[in-house]
Amino acid sequence: MKTVKIEEQDYIEEIISRSDICYVGMVDNQNNPYVIPMNFGYREGVIYLHSGPTGHSIDILEQNNNVCITFSIDHELVFQHPKVACSYRMKAKSVICHGKVQFIENLDDKREALNIIMSHYSDSTFEYSEPAVKNVKIWEIPIDTISAKEYGVPHKR
Repeated sequence: MKTVKIEEQDYIEEIISRSDICYVGMVDNQNNPYVIPMNFGYREGVIYLHSGPTGHSIDILEQNNNVCITFSIDHELVFQHPKVACSYRMKAKSVICHGKVQFIENLDDKREALNIIMSHYSDSTFEYSEPAVKNVKIWEIPIDTISAKEYGVPHKR
């Protein structure tokens, strides 16, 4: 089995759209990595996330807004021979994005970002109270670089 690079933008966006969560990695000012799973929305090369207005991740991002975001789907344990441990591997498809977090402060823009996030999980429409919108931190991450791979692809015979 081998790993292949995915080049097609439509296929990359399909992987993102089929993901339930993403993992957001950042680095604090002591160079300690910090990775958290998050709900997300995606539209036209921009990832949207939401959180509370304060916390460890917000403290990190105020010092260093660089993030790495990973999506992964279709996990399946496979092997070439059931008795050979080194022949086991996980089939999967993944996308890795890098960008810089910008916080959205405008209430109308926050509502739009929340709609993008919610549309990833539901076909319903939502209303947001002003206190709720004021109290949520919206992360907007335009994607600077993106790569994708498929793992565990059978070798052609």
